[in-house]
Amino acid sequence: MLDDAGLRGSFLVRDLRTGDEIGIEPDLEFPIASLVKVPLAIATLERVRRGELDGSAEILVEPGPVTTPGPTGLSRFRHPARIAVDDLLYLSVAVSDNTATDALFALTPPAGVAAELHRLGLRGITVRHTIWELSETPAERLDPADAHLAHILAIEAATAGRGHRIPQLDVTRANSGSARAFADLLRALWTPSAIDPGTAGRVRGLMADNLIRHRLAPDFTSDATRWSSKTGTLLNLRHEVGVVEHADGQVFGVAVLTESRVPAVDQPGAEALMAQVARTLRDRLRQG
Repeated sequence: MLDDAGLRGSFLVRDLRTGDEIGIEPDLEFPIASLVKVPLAIATLERVRRGELDGSAEILVEPGPVTTPGPTGLSRFRHPARIAVDDLLYLSVAVSDNTATDALFALTPPAGVAAELHRLGLRGITVRHTIWELSETPAERLDPADAHLAHILAIEAATAGRGHRIPQLDVTRANSGSARAFADLLRALWTPSAIDPGTAGRVRGLMADNLIRHRLAPDFTSDATRWSSKTGTLLNLRHEVGVVEHADGQVFGVAVLTESRVPAVDQPGAEALMAQVARTLRDRLRQG
């Protein structure tokens, strides 16, 4: 089904109570785009807990430099604004605001986030650069009517070893990770781990408040479930990682990272198929 739709992906669904899991190429590495905002939030909150940062401190944030459609929050502002660190976290994770994210990266650079992940024993997620660098792709240099040309380049310029002529799509240069690495991160946030309980609880709350709910959310949201997640999108990459908590007590981590061979900006069919495959894997695992 994925191949017919022009998709390749790294899927993993894990029962967070038992550790049982099922997946499709779960160790395949991808550039992670906005998924990096979750590790950044963890690192920021851990530094606040240790007294290295003040969550109430106001940061002067300049208007976002990106003018192409898509960016949200402060990235669309026209004038400077003063925002508290705690509120930048909400904008970064729940609204996926890139300008808020880079304001947080200015406080904790990529190397600092990577060091925090290492301290917490979280492996498989590599943090190398800020979000601003994601905006320096061919899509930002083309008119909206020609956006498909950037997607053609994204599809055709890849190498067999996961390298790419576009740096943001090269796993050796981009922020990168796999479905398994993010399933491990979700487990650390939803079950006792080296992450401070207060930090984990706040990140869970931010992910529960995620406003971007068109990808996996339709297949995991109901009156009897709670879906908390973070999405990531860049050119032909579409990702989402999250946790579905059922009223009967079952809890599943879901990690989906994909790339498309279809040179189109809007692909609702691909979004729906991602959710369908993830839901099918969850159903198989839930039924035992």
